[in-house]
Formats: sequence, structure tokens, C-alpha cells
Amino acid sequence: MEDTATTASTASPSLQATHVYMMATICLLVGLAIGYQFRGSQSLQSATQHASNVGAPSPSEGAMRAGRMPSLEEMKRTADNQAAPLLAKLKTDPANSALLMQIGAIYHANHQFNEAAEYYDKARQVDPKNVSAHTNLASSMYRSGDVDGAIAQLNEALRYDPNDANALFNLGLIRLQGKHDGNGALAAWQKLLKSNPQLSADRKAEVQKLMAGVLTMLGDQHGIREGARQ
Repeated sequence: MEDTATTASTASPSLQATHVYMMATICLLVGLAIGYQFRGSQSLQSATQHASNVGAPSPSEGAMRAGRMPSLEEMKRTADNQAAPLLAKLKTDPANSALLMQIGAIYHANHQFNEAAEYYDKARQVDPKNVSAHTNLASSMYRSGDVDGAIAQLNEALRYDPNDANALFNLGLIRLQGKHDGNGALAAWQKLLKSNPQLSADRKAEVQKLMAGVLTMLGDQHGIREGARQ
């Protein structure tokens, strides 16, 4: 019994350290996930460009200039202001999936994830085979707390494009963070690397680094379980 306690107590710091490493790596790799999102980046830029052309700063910009982070209410007002011209266009063209995606991107960028999900979902309904609509909807759903819904949307995206790098990366990330499913994360990232040979060397290396961290975490967990049985 003493040996079991000793094994568990000595393994726990290693496991804790691994979790710290994993969380740090995941935070760094959020940029990698965003980097995959080439589609729609120009649309978001054109959708928000009008905000930089007006004389008065947006509520979010005003907060940043005052040396503080903007509140969610200020970010909501910023999103509403940026989206207003697109929402006006949407009234005369409500089935424009590209327009819906741009509006969703504005709200997501301003941390209004429920509103973002609403517009991404409308884009998905207009164009069910739009993989980006499913993938972006999944991101907003996950950020608003709907883990299962996010995974369902990513699986739907992969039904239309089984090799989509965005969907595979985010599926692994959400399985790891939202479901604590290291094996599921590994499966998604292994497929990502295998089916996307065009990825740059640095992106491949980052995904491999994340996978190595998951394998280390799973190994530590296995070691604790084996020690507990002795």
C-alpha cells in the first residue's frame, strides 16, 4: 500500500507538469488554428474596413486607447457598428452565404459567440456543403460552451471534405480540451498530417509537438494507473 501511495505521489507532479505544458502548447497553437483559416480572411478585412475609416474610434478602440481591455458590452457595440452595413445588405439578399459568413466573422472576432453562431448557422442552412460554415460554426459553438454541438458540426464538415485541415485540427483541439479525449485528438491530427502533405514544415512541426505532448500525458496517466494496481 505504501508503494502504491509513493508511486502515485511521485507521478502526480509529472502529470501536473504535463498538463501545464499541454495547456501552454495549446494556447500557442491557437494561432496555428487561426492560420489555417485562409478562406474568408479577406472578407473579414473588407467587412471591417469601414470601421477604421470613420473619425471616431469604436468602443473597443476607445477602451484600448484608455489603457484597458474593452468590456463585452463595448465589444458588442463595436461588432454591431461593424456589421451594420452588411446587415443592411442582408435585408435585400438574405440568402447570401458569403455575407452571412462575414457577419459571423465580425461577431466572433469581437467575442460575441452566440451571435456569430447564429449567422454561421444561417450560412450553413443556405449552403449545407460549405465546409467553412460548419467549421466556423463549430468554433463559435465551442467558445459559447456547446462542446457536443461543435464536434457535430466538425464531423459534418468532414463528411463533405474528409481532409479539411481546419476541421481536423479543431476537432483534435476540441476533443482534447472539451472532452479530455487524448486518443481522439491524436486520431484527428494524425489524419491531418497524413492527408495534408502540402502543410509547411513549421506547421507540421507544431502539430507533431502537440501530438508528442498528448502522448506524454497519456503515458503518465497509464503509469499512474499501473502504479495504483501494484
